[in-house]
Amino acid sequence: MPILEIETWLGHLSIREDEGAITQLHWNGSPGKEETPLLLEAAKQIHAYLDGSLKAFDLPLAPKGGDLHQSVFQAMLAIPYGETRTYGDVAKELDTFGQPVGQACGANPIPIIIPCHRILSANGLGGYSGSGGTDTKIALLKLEGGYPFLL
Repeated sequence: MPILEIETWLGHLSIREDEGAITQLHWNGSPGKEETPLLLEAAKQIHAYLDGSLKAFDLPLAPKGGDLHQSVFQAMLAIPYGETRTYGDVAKELDTFGQPVGQACGANPIPIIIPCHRILSANGLGGYSGSGGTDTKIALLKLEGGYPFLL
């Protein structure tokens, strides 16, 4: 599987492609420098997002996960830039419970692009599985202007 490493203000990221779709994004992940057209486009869009000039990614995605995880990933992708939902909001939408939604968020293999940072707990921030944990989640929410609960 082709992998491309990029440097960002969030740190060192590795983007993985498989069969024409982005399948993973990891901090300090596997080294690689295979410049496929899709990986170069993904890198371009990630940089544009982190620079504040891109509001929505347009990339083919193929995250691994069962049916519930896929439903949660789709629900996260539907949350507009700068907006947030709670685990409970997503659970209600999917007719499930908050804990499985939280587990799916934690298992998100393509953070940033699949915006699990936009999912909050009912009483605050909730967790974040990316490098830097909640500090990274806060930085992404601030970038999008979706952080009024922090004030």
